[in-house]
Amino acid sequence: MYYYDMGVLRNTLNEIKRQIEGWPYVVHYALKANGNPHLIKEIASSGIGADLVSGGELQAALEAGFKPDEMNFSGVGKTDWEIRLGLSYGIGSFNVESVPELEVINELAGEMDVTANVAIRVNPDIDAHTHKYITTGTAENKFGINLESLDDVVKKAIQLPNIHLKGLHFHIGSQITEMKPFVMLCDTVNALIDSYEQQGVHFEMMNVGGGLGIDYSSPDQHPLPDFKPYFDTFKNRLKLRPGQMLHFELGRAIVGMCGSLISRVVFVKQNRDKKFVILDAGMTDLIRPALYEARHEIQNLTSDNEKVELYDVVGPVCESSDTFARDCRLPLTRRGDLIAIRAAGAYGESMASTYNMRRLPGSVFAGE
Repeated sequence: MYYYDMGVLRNTLNEIKRQIEGWPYVVHYALKANGNPHLIKEIASSGIGADLVSGGELQAALEAGFKPDEMNFSGVGKTDWEIRLGLSYGIGSFNVESVPELEVINELAGEMDVTANVAIRVNPDIDAHTHKYITTGTAENKFGINLESLDDVVKKAIQLPNIHLKGLHFHIGSQITEMKPFVMLCDTVNALIDSYEQQGVHFEMMNVGGGLGIDYSSPDQHPLPDFKPYFDTFKNRLKLRPGQMLHFELGRAIVGMCGSLISRVVFVKQNRDKKFVILDAGMTDLIRPALYEARHEIQNLTSDNEKVELYDVVGPVCESSDTFARDCRLPLTRRGDLIAIRAAGAYGESMASTYNMRRLPGSVFAGE
């Protein structure tokens, strides 16, 4: 099951609000990180907006209480029904990723006799130095419009009759823990604001996406992400124009630290020089270690044995990649012990599957 500490989630949301208070900043929660209905209702009640990547997420956000005009819809492959759904509710912005998408949104908006709010997603060719599967801002990635094509796309958006161009959108990657990529992003945004103002184009908003990482190795010592240097980077480096708003789309940083995957030890197995702790949870419940080579803090909740041993912590799925950790230091572990895989609130439950016809994990909430 997934165990969610609602106190940690509320503290996280309060710290975000404290950091942006008095600034022309708007924060959106990226539902792809975790769409658990109980969590997103709590997040919606805090007053922040929603970042969406599918029609299903849009429907879930509406049910949770997010306001349509505070929703952004991202993604490279929005289908017609998803675009129509967003248009019918008058969402705050479609983050447009290609010229064909821009043309389709304009066409569908015309058919519905409405105007679509859009932000053009820019690929700034910034390497966030994170895992290759979660880097999104380099020229080799599928996301966004390349800088050399941006002028033509901006002109086209301005000319289309059913499009209102609100601004530019960026997202350079995820699990970024150094501020240098964000500094580089600020410099790129500043240059683009200057360039377009000289052309007589004023944007009412800039959207710098998300990407702030969390401390997977020390969740008890750092239960909240390091928001201050993150927001300070934009406060000190990005030069907004009067009346311009800056939007953020945070996912992992909001829900990552509040969740843990709780599992029971099925067997402890000796195999030559290796000891394996075999759990009833597997990659179907938390795929990050198998997919991203991610590391999570793993704790034995029920053993107080002073003897510490090295184990490979694995799941029951019939795949060699179903491994949570290798050479993990745990107190002497036995069948029936409860194991917590920490900082699993983001991209855990939301990416769970029924592969091997396994049941999806349940969820419980503490601190209500």
